[in-house]
Amino acid sequence: MLDPEVVASMLVATRRQHDPLHEMTPRQLEVLALIVEGRSNTAIARQLTISAKAVVQHTSHIYEHLGLATSGDDHRRVLAVIRYLSR
Repeated sequence: MLDPEVVASMLVATRRQHDPLHEMTPRQLEVLALIVEGRSNTAIARQLTISAKAVVQHTSHIYEHLGLATSGDDHRRVLAVIRYLSR
């Protein structure tokens, strides 16, 4: 049996270490890296030789991993870059 305070501190440490980027596929990470570089969906599609629709799908999954819901007040692409750079 572990002390409840020890368990609580272990859970807090685990939450701090949780990085949603670790849950992304290699392709999603490539797309996110290009977003961080300021590339458009068209430029990302061209560079990765995938369709623009595929870029949109990858971007949507990236937003889900980062917990960025659709909002009229926020720009999810910018928030994704900020989260990427602040890790």
